Amino acid sequence: MTKILALTDAQCRPLAFMLTGDQIADCTTGAELLLLLPACDILLGDKGYDSDALPRLVEEDGVMPNIPPRPIVNGRTASRPSYRKRNAIERMFCRLKDFRRVATRYDRNAANFLAAVCIAATVSYWV
Repeated sequence: MTKILALTDAQCRPLAFMLTGDQIADCTTGAELLLLLPACDILLGDKGYDSDALPRLVEEDGVMPNIPPRPIVNGRTASRPSYRKRNAIERMFCRLKDFRRVATRYDRNAANFLAAVCIAATVSYWV
C-alpha cells in the first residue's frame, strides 16, 4: 500500500504530491516534501508531522509551524483557531477521491498511481 503526502495552498489547490510506503512515518519523509514549500507565513500540519527536526527546518525559512504535538509529547502547543484551517487539505483529498482510479488505487505501479493523482488534481483544480 502507499500513502499520498501533499502540500496545498489556502484555497485547497494542490501544490505538490509525494508517495510513500504505508509503514513509513510522515515526519521522516515530510522534510523532502517541504523543500517544495512556496513562500508562506504559517505551515499547518497534522500530528503525524510532529518531530523535532521538521519544525526547525521550517523555522529556518522564516515560516511558523503550527503542528499539534502527539499526545505523549509535552512542551509544545499549536494554535487551535489557526489549526482549524487545516481542513483545506482534507477537502482537497476528498475532491481527489471523487475520481474512482484514485479512491480505489487500481494502479499497481507507484509511478502510474502518482500520475493518476496528478491528472485528477489538474482536472479538479487547474483546468
